[in-house]
Amino acid sequence: MTALWTSADAVAATGGETTAEWTATGVSIDTRTIQPGDLFIALTDIRDGHDFVAQSLEKGAAAAMVSHRPDDVASDAPLLIVADVLEGLGALGIAGRARTQARVAAITGSVGKTSTKEMLRTVLDGKGKCHAAEASYNNHWGVPLTLARMPVDSDYAIIEIGMSNPGEISPLSKMARPHVAMITTVAAAHLAAFDDLTGIAVEKAAIMDGLEPDGIAVLNADIETSAVLQDYATKTGAKKVLFGKVADDWAVKDVRLTGNVTVITAAHRGQDYLFKLSVPGRHFAMNAVGVLAVAEALGVDPVAASLDIANWVPPAGRGRSEVISLDIADEGATLDLIDDAFNANPTSLTASLEVLAAATPRDGVGRVSKGRRIAILGDMLELGDEEVAMHRDIANDPFLNKLDLIHCSGPLMHHLWQALPEGQRGQWAETSTDLKGQVSRLVDAGDVVLVKGSKGSKVSLVVDAIRKLGHPRLQEK
Repeated sequence: MTALWTSADAVAATGGETTAEWTATGVSIDTRTIQPGDLFIALTDIRDGHDFVAQSLEKGAAAAMVSHRPDDVASDAPLLIVADVLEGLGALGIAGRARTQARVAAITGSVGKTSTKEMLRTVLDGKGKCHAAEASYNNHWGVPLTLARMPVDSDYAIIEIGMSNPGEISPLSKMARPHVAMITTVAAAHLAAFDDLTGIAVEKAAIMDGLEPDGIAVLNADIETSAVLQDYATKTGAKKVLFGKVADDWAVKDVRLTGNVTVITAAHRGQDYLFKLSVPGRHFAMNAVGVLAVAEALGVDPVAASLDIANWVPPAGRGRSEVISLDIADEGATLDLIDDAFNANPTSLTASLEVLAAATPRDGVGRVSKGRRIAILGDMLELGDEEVAMHRDIANDPFLNKLDLIHCSGPLMHHLWQALPEGQRGQWAETSTDLKGQVSRLVDAGDVVLVKGSKGSKVSLVVDAIRKLGHPRLQEK
């Protein structure tokens, strides 16, 4: 494999010292997934990464970045010794960004960061060598890790940047130094750490702080805090490119949810774009138009991008549709599962409920003769003082009228469960663990089932339980 870091390069980047010469082909923070040749970074989280240095070397790590040599590590082991491991990783990320000529896009937003990143990856993969963050590596260690892993010869890089508290995005943006920054939306997420939506918008806007000279900010024109984002762009000198229904740059003219696809009509510079996503979702459609704007800003033909984006499917836990075969002897005995169990707030929940409301169940194939639209909802977390009202108010969501049953788990979702009409009120359980044991009675062949909740609600346990009822396969395009 191609060398990613030599000991000399890493010493120059971090100011540390090495106990031996080595060459690393990758960078890892987890001994469970470490590969031979990786540089192991001994970060401290729940456990001190120094406890795993010996194990990483046994698994073939080229070296380990540490602040001291652990007692169980040989004196001649290949170590990169730095004053602080997290700061050392940050320095490695900064150096990784500085040595590449890649065109860099950074993405943030209250909803849709990871899905949008993966859309853009799908578009860019065929246009050159594209490096992108894994999973949701978007925080104080995820961003520098992504940058440290960037091959020198990358043509494009996509950096996802998230936050939980004020002041987190700006330093990460300055580390990533994007040519293009995109904000998907600003919604009621992490309100526990902010006074209001404006505060969240200002924090999201800070992704523009690190823009390279002549950088471009791709902004959602439809949200109520769009003016805050646009004012911030003006202050930083970024060129504004707007997308949305009221945008002049990339105007979303029509979005239609048809079966398992979304058909989008957009207009840009007098040209109409008609393209599709291989998954239903109005929220996906809005971000897809934003992706076309980012692609063009990176120098990619937006017409080609609009064709390539049809190859994208959502990552697991973020709206991915699967068909679960409940009886291998009966091809028709299936249910449709929409796995959206990674994150939730009122905005993203409404978007997911719209997808479920537009789905078509099948009658006459299960124990229950009529196919149903079923939502299984876990708590939405980090919403602040209004969290109870936000959960209860979901009962007024217009898409709920088309659902047959809503099952809930968690103390916050209990407020929605109590506010539901009796005919729609399914089961409620204190925890997702309690609810997962009931799934065989809650769902049936012919049903379309949405599972949605914040990661901390552990509603993904319900997804796993539904999958274990049968044999999952991705929806056909």
